[in-house]
Amino acid sequence: MSGKDLPLTIAGRHLEAKWWGPGPAAAPTIVMLHEGLGCVAMWRDFPAKLAAATGCGVMAYSRFGYGQSDPVSLPRPLTYMHEEALEFLRQVLDAAGIRRAILLGHSDGGSIAAIYSGGVQDFRLRGLVMIAAHFFCEEVCVRAIEAAKAAYETTNLRAKLARYHRDVDNVFWGWNGAWLNPDFMKWRIDDYVPTIRVPALLIQGSADEYGTLAQFEAFTSQAYCPVETVVVEGAGHSPHLSHTGETLAVIEAFVARILALESVPAYSMQNNA
Repeated sequence: MSGKDLPLTIAGRHLEAKWWGPGPAAAPTIVMLHEGLGCVAMWRDFPAKLAAATGCGVMAYSRFGYGQSDPVSLPRPLTYMHEEALEFLRQVLDAAGIRRAILLGHSDGGSIAAIYSGGVQDFRLRGLVMIAAHFFCEEVCVRAIEAAKAAYETTNLRAKLARYHRDVDNVFWGWNGAWLNPDFMKWRIDDYVPTIRVPALLIQGSADEYGTLAQFEAFTSQAYCPVETVVVEGAGHSPHLSHTGETLAVIEAFVARILALESVPAYSMQNNA
């Protein structure tokens, strides 16, 4: 199930997007935010499985500079995830006609989802799923990104990524250059956590090469919203791809709990008089 094309125009520029499952008038929409080297196609068949498992609509889009979306100018600012969340995401939700949303972000996409949820008052939001999200920059992440740079320059990694991206160098160097800037060690977004007001699910692989469970602590120690954390044993940075069944089951149950809350009748003073 490849999804239905949903081309979007934001600020006069093209964004690649696809839709699976019911439309926004029929069910809530899970909005998928990809990782730092990702795009719509790199979610593979996970969006289709997510729509089938949850009964929700699923919308995935490639941010500017990724996939078949219009490119961006380099170098990316160190605040590029803040800009994605605070300048563009609401426009994307509006353009796609989203009425009720559950944000699902992977890696950079999880960080963007957290910034949006804590930094923008959007009453369409019902929940937040973050897979391998970063809330601050760890040394282990920098080492992994240095290794990715070496692989891009010396192996077939560039050719693999080029199958998915209109301008692969724009994608890679925009991401890699920001994270390897020495000033990026000061980057953190956990100040957005206390103002998140929707249920949150954090998922991370036990063998994630880009981050440790200290990322969980950065979120849970400051959260006032309901939070669930799940460690997928043996999984690396992309548990939704390597351990799809387990990850899907956790998200399906979380979404079901959110939808069940929506079906609870409002408190009635008349009924309790």
